[in-house]
Amino acid sequence: MSAALGTVIEARSGQTARREQILDAAEACFVRNGFHRTTMQDLARAAGMTAGNIYHYFESKEALVLGLAERERARGAALVSRLAGGGDRRAVLMGIINQYFVSIPREAAVLRLDLWSEATRNPAIAAMTARFDEEGRDFFIEAISALATAPDCDPVALFETLDGLMRGIVVNRALRPDYDPAPAAARLRGLLDAGLAGRLPTCPDAAPAPETRR
Repeated sequence: MSAALGTVIEARSGQTARREQILDAAEACFVRNGFHRTTMQDLARAAGMTAGNIYHYFESKEALVLGLAERERARGAALVSRLAGGGDRRAVLMGIINQYFVSIPREAAVLRLDLWSEATRNPAIAAMTARFDEEGRDFFIEAISALATAPDCDPVALFETLDGLMRGIVVNRALRPDYDPAPAAARLRGLLDAGLAGRLPTCPDAAPAPETRR
């Protein structure tokens, strides 16, 4: 390898590391203060660099949100690839459900809830969220179709039922520090098994609603 090529590779590696450093700082700031209350100066302090350096990599807070989403998308794809290596389709599906819903850390749930909220006001983030939701929907429906054990299995209806429950877990996890997802996870697995066998309830229980305390 030539010295010039080595320099280019090293520079690119450094840029990637700095992007990751900025994204890590943005994630921490957005969880702590929310998207709107976080300033570029806050991000600069958390990242240990000047605001000007951050603008060199991300032109706005919106670009940072998109960057965080793309990073999580890449991590999800890597997780699917890793789980798929075992050749067990159900293990892949349950691994994704566990990673992004049942066992989601509270910080990640808070960030996702803030992202969903921002999507109601910001067209770019709304478009990104819709695109990712559609990709997730396609993944689940394809996996359910492959795992169905009865001709009466309705992959679309089963996904819609699971989706509401999974989103409810995320909301509860974000809003309730003491939330235990185990009961909802058991219901989710039961609905999955019933749906795959063509026994999806016609009126399933509603997704768990956030509790309020007085």
